[in-house]
Amino acid sequence: MTELQISYGLLAALAIALIHACYTDAKRREIEDWLNAGIALAAPIFWWSSGYNLWPDIGWQLAVAGGVFVIFTAMFAIGAMGGGDVKLLSALALWFPFPEILKLVVVMSLAGGALTLVMATIHKIRKSSAKLEIPYGLAIAFAGFWIIGERYFNQFT
Repeated sequence: MTELQISYGLLAALAIALIHACYTDAKRREIEDWLNAGIALAAPIFWWSSGYNLWPDIGWQLAVAGGVFVIFTAMFAIGAMGGGDVKLLSALALWFPFPEILKLVVVMSLAGGALTLVMATIHKIRKSSAKLEIPYGLAIAFAGFWIIGERYFNQFT
């Protein structure tokens, strides 16, 4: 098995993990810590299979993931995001270089905005008095699929 095959296998496993994150966040508004840890712990294998060098490649991955964690922890602190969402985003930041993480955050924000509008509309139609909780893991996973898809399809163009 070549490193490229391992890399694609890991991206497929990441996609499956994102599907699980979607399911649990939609059903229980929770993204499990073991899932986020698994995504983060698989990143070094992905780095190896993708040919990343210790410096600067892996150093930058760690720095970007740290920056994502700090920025989105601030979002968690003001109540704009859940803790599982922050951990999922930080784990994903270990997988993709900075330009792809920027794209992921933009796609996530657009998908999250659309998801919020849909859920708020449904909430209003149902005249629910319960607090509106958005399963933002769906938007994060959608953005992750977007980046995985771009990476995969760019190999063939």
